[in-house]
Amino acid sequence: MRPLDLNCDMGESYGRFTLGQDAAVMKFITSANIACGFHAGDFSTMRRTVDLAIEHDVAIGAHPSFPDLQGFGRRAMELTPEEVYELVVYQIGALWGFVRAAGGTLRHVKPHGMLHNMAAVQQPLAAAIVRAVLAVDPTLHLYALSGSEMTRAAEKQGLAVAHEVFADRTYQQNGTLTPRTQPNAMLHDPALAVQQVLHMVNDGKVRATDGEMVSIRADTVCIHGDGEHALEFVSHLHTALIQRGVQLIAPGRPK
Repeated sequence: MRPLDLNCDMGESYGRFTLGQDAAVMKFITSANIACGFHAGDFSTMRRTVDLAIEHDVAIGAHPSFPDLQGFGRRAMELTPEEVYELVVYQIGALWGFVRAAGGTLRHVKPHGMLHNMAAVQQPLAAAIVRAVLAVDPTLHLYALSGSEMTRAAEKQGLAVAHEVFADRTYQQNGTLTPRTQPNAMLHDPALAVQQVLHMVNDGKVRATDGEMVSIRADTVCIHGDGEHALEFVSHLHTALIQRGVQLIAPGRPK
């Protein structure tokens, strides 16, 4: 089996409010997508999470979103492609400052929530995100939904891209994620999540909610750090992959 990355959305605490188990989860992953303050996180949380990732030798990525603290970045917003370009540049820059100050390296960008979902199917938004990443640092990787408009835009512009799949989400027939508004959007059983990931990695397929098999490419697997069972999911998945001889490593790092 080829190398595989395990990524997790992190740094989503805010002020006095703690979300996720970042310190415990960090030892099981190879990439951390750190919130940049627009959907979650703040300057202190960003700094602590960057330090934690460096301590565990985990690849650091910016996790930009729509400016939607109240909705956790999961509400649709009608922004122009130029505005999306600007907000992505702004958030990458904010995290880059903390990474640079800590002596680390920023390695990737992964859009969050509804920004991710809309850019996965809307070419102008996808192109704006790719343009923003290239403008800040063309050596960065873009983590994007497998087979989406974002992966196509990145490949067209020569930006390194990691096709992302999800361990704890279900899929639609067209390869997009099932909307969270639907009751079957999430997988709650770690064993089912592991089974889904192994099927995607081994066979390049995922079973959609209608039962149809959908082709998919898995370079990096996402675990949502804010999930109730995130630690259980990532520990089970990490163990299962290691037992099957999978090399867990972030994209762009020496094998």
